[in-house]
Amino acid sequence: MSTRIDAVVDRLMGLHPRLIDLSLDRLLTLLGRLDHPERKLPPIVHVAGTNGKGSTCAFVRAIAEAAGMRVHVYISPHLVHFNERIRIAGTLVADDALAAAMEKIERVNAGAPITVFEVITAVAFDLFAATPADLCVLEVGLGGRGDATNVTPPPAACAITSISLDHRELLGDTLEVIAGEKAGIMKPGVPVAVGVQPAEVVAVLRAEAERVGAPMLLRGRDWEVEARRNDGFRFSDRGGVLDLPRPSLPGAFQLDNAGIAIAALRASGLAIPNEAFGTGVAGAEWPARLQRLHGRLADELPSDWELWLDGGHNPGAGVVLAEHLRGWSDRPVHLVVGMKQAKDSAEFLRPLVPLAATLWAVSEPGQHAALPVEAIVAASGGVARVGPTVVEALRALPRGGPARVLICGSLYLAGEVLKAEG
Repeated sequence: MSTRIDAVVDRLMGLHPRLIDLSLDRLLTLLGRLDHPERKLPPIVHVAGTNGKGSTCAFVRAIAEAAGMRVHVYISPHLVHFNERIRIAGTLVADDALAAAMEKIERVNAGAPITVFEVITAVAFDLFAATPADLCVLEVGLGGRGDATNVTPPPAACAITSISLDHRELLGDTLEVIAGEKAGIMKPGVPVAVGVQPAEVVAVLRAEAERVGAPMLLRGRDWEVEARRNDGFRFSDRGGVLDLPRPSLPGAFQLDNAGIAIAALRASGLAIPNEAFGTGVAGAEWPARLQRLHGRLADELPSDWELWLDGGHNPGAGVVLAEHLRGWSDRPVHLVVGMKQAKDSAEFLRPLVPLAATLWAVSEPGQHAALPVEAIVAASGGVARVGPTVVEALRALPRGGPARVLICGSLYLAGEVLKAEG
């Protein structure tokens, strides 16, 4: 992060007693002082969910760009560089431009209580409003109903990805309550594409969609994706059938995310030619989502080993990662796990522990809010060994025949790993 951006963030941290405070009033006041840039955006696709939001945004962006569109994108958190959060008409915002925009918003806010995320959201909207584009992709930061991204006029389409238990201290203790918060992005008359969900989540989403008058497009009822023998997949909805190449992002669960993106775009009213869907899903890029590493950390392992990275960190992510690990049965899998404080580490690890040849607990220097390695060991039922860092864990792995190593448990850990890869 540039020193100017760092300085603004440090100053902003003192303006509100809580890092996260789900409310729209403070941001709406600030946006009013900026002449409401959120009302000057191109058509929006708004994406909420617990897992898969970032991947779905990546698919939406890639498909739209394959159709020749200029696309604004706002995501969170960043992994390595703060400017990863804001992409203006296809290009990541430059550090100097981001710092200047943050300083401008800070001046306009004039010391009023506000969170850092609210300021960054205002910065994104202000930058987007100043540059013409054809589409704006907004990823919800947390929840939906009270999230800072939920201040725009009605979008062209909404999308809700897999919902599971996460951020319970802020969103609630049950799937139903959390689903109700995510459903808060629904708007009257705006189609909302929904992927695979537990039955109790579907019931909440359907009730809210009916209440607000949002057409709900549910996988298995209104659209479907299925893997094909040729490694591609088929998408079908009332608009017809698309035979598409395999998504560029690995993992069977990415079919659901790709399907959500396609369903949302097809319902949005935007003109997307059929060939753009195939080009987009095959070319989407999204780091730290089952990403194969080939840099300095991979060099610590034997040449016939594979090193992978995933930012999954909650119980739902543990389940889908375990499903993927079962497909890696041709060789042993070693897990290197670092987690953030306040995460349900025991539930994340529960489906993974039986599938791991070895499990290592790590905490990287500089890793934000890292859970102590002793707590990870306890969450694993005493199975995990102490790394205590990624490099030390990689060097301590028992050598033998070909194997795979998966580093997972935190997006903040993923960011530190990507920095170390070079």
